[in-house]
Amino acid sequence: MLFGLQTCNLQGCMHLSVRLFMILLPSWLLTVLPCTHFEQDIIILQNKIDLINESSATNQHESIQKFIQGTIADGAPVVPISAQLMYNVDVVCEYIVRKIPVPVRDFTSPPQMIVIRSFDVNRPGSEVEEIKGGVAGGSILQGVLKMHQEVEVRPGIITKDAEGKQKCIPIYSRVVSLFTEHNELQYAVPGGLIGVGLTIDPMLTRADRLVGQVLGEVGQLPDVYAELEINFFLLRRLLGVRSKEGEKQGKVAKLAKGEVLMLNIGSMCTGACVIAVKHDLAKLQLTSPVCTKEQEKVALSRRVEKHWRLIGWGQIQKGLKMDMPTRS
Repeated sequence: MLFGLQTCNLQGCMHLSVRLFMILLPSWLLTVLPCTHFEQDIIILQNKIDLINESSATNQHESIQKFIQGTIADGAPVVPISAQLMYNVDVVCEYIVRKIPVPVRDFTSPPQMIVIRSFDVNRPGSEVEEIKGGVAGGSILQGVLKMHQEVEVRPGIITKDAEGKQKCIPIYSRVVSLFTEHNELQYAVPGGLIGVGLTIDPMLTRADRLVGQVLGEVGQLPDVYAELEINFFLLRRLLGVRSKEGEKQGKVAKLAKGEVLMLNIGSMCTGACVIAVKHDLAKLQLTSPVCTKEQEKVALSRRVEKHWRLIGWGQIQKGLKMDMPTRS
């Protein structure tokens, strides 16, 4: 599992098999989630070493080693890198290839892709005949996506009726191009990032408007939820919050009825109001509908000192499904 914790954001990271813990320097941050069900393939990256001198890097390397003692990351390699200048990036790639087992891929299920980017590739002033459809970029979770395949995007276009109730209209389209890097494909499989050219209005994809949506085979996508019931686990301490010298980091307070959290589900980032809490179960009302499924993992963040801070994670048990219109 890949954790890019430079911003404590777990977007789109729930389906990969390697965990890379990113260390920010000079003020580094490391999160070790005490979960026994995760695989133990962990690499710790000590990033931005180009910004500090050798002695500071050595001291922080020792601090990282001390910090991970007794956790699931104990014994994991700590690799100093500079992502901007590409220092030691080849070492990280070699370690992943040699030491990390290739995850099992599902090629037989209906294709599903989480969208993490979307854009309009048309230049200003293009003639009508030259206009191309929108492009969605993301990772395929399962199945095989093929050229000229009919696809559906959920939740799709979100609107409100006269009573203020949210409605979702799925987007239907067809795949007209598949790209990875600069390579044109006839079909795409799970793993890596894929750019999918569609026939939909580019206005729907410009400026990342499709981020958080799920693209896949028509009629085979998960349900769309307006409310979720999750069982959650809170971290013991707040992460990324500066404390005065000599003071311990603040504890994570229990969830309270009526408070607003931020949820990361797949690549979707949405607000959620806590409707009810009982022990380790919580009922959440979402500000935006989410296409997801039961047993999917979610990340929980709380507003602390004008910033969203990771406070825990959870798993979807059930929820309130929205009625989706059928294709006419």
